[in-house]
Amino acid sequence: MDFITPVVDGPEEYGAIAAANALSDVYAMGGEPQVALVICGFPEEKVPRSVLERIFRGGEAKAAEAGCAIVGGHTVLDPELKYGLCVLGRVDPARRLTHTGARPGDRLVLTKPLGFGIAAQAIKQAALSPSDTAAVIAAMSALNKAAKDAALAAGARASTDVTGFGLLGHLHHLLLGSKLAARVWSERVPVLPFARGLARAGIAPGGSKRNLAYVEPHTVFDAALDGTERLLLADAQTSGGLLIAVPRKSESHLLAELQRGGTLASSVIGELMEGAAGHMQVTAHRGEV
Repeated sequence: MDFITPVVDGPEEYGAIAAANALSDVYAMGGEPQVALVICGFPEEKVPRSVLERIFRGGEAKAAEAGCAIVGGHTVLDPELKYGLCVLGRVDPARRLTHTGARPGDRLVLTKPLGFGIAAQAIKQAALSPSDTAAVIAAMSALNKAAKDAALAAGARASTDVTGFGLLGHLHHLLLGSKLAARVWSERVPVLPFARGLARAGIAPGGSKRNLAYVEPHTVFDAALDGTERLLLADAQTSGGLLIAVPRKSESHLLAELQRGGTLASSVIGELMEGAAGHMQVTAHRGEV
């Protein structure tokens, strides 16, 4: 179950992004969404019901794209608009992705760029161009189905979606589950082309700053990485990509499958290793291929 407050102005676009965000929880486990229930908090004195209808329409279309039927739900009066889905899916127990399935030596592969949280904040402040706004909406609306299919085809065993806790927050949780440590090569991490400039201008959501404070006790950052670079790695994503742990021997297979599936990124950003569970080392260099 996942629901969010609006991150864009268009009702249909908001509904689609919220639905894609919720569907990602099933994809991150290697599953296929089957049915979903709508969850909506609606301030009817502030927003016309026609807007609610458009939000539902956008969410339903995105769920249909995933082959998932919306079969009901619940709407309540709420002073703040919220919309999302409770998604039920199906997974093959022999071919599933978990937080406990990673192994030392696995490579970490990210399937969408970072910076959605910063971009959403910029949209709220009218600080993002129309073309960049359209690119962000398209990226957040993109389903993670192709990334999931690629992970399973390549024999991956562990995955997480990258959403509200940011890249490092979700990686930390995966590491705790697998009782491993990780090394992240910051230069390999894909980032929206305009996100750095926005962050340097001070445009970043409070959630991203809290995420950075959360992971700092578990992370050793290269001294060459400034505050902006660190914040990007903790940026609170909405409907981000999958972070996949794949055996090194299957790395090229996974990258080929991701490129065939047309994912927004297919970047090898780090590796897993023995060490204190949940510990992360972030280096500024690209690392050995």
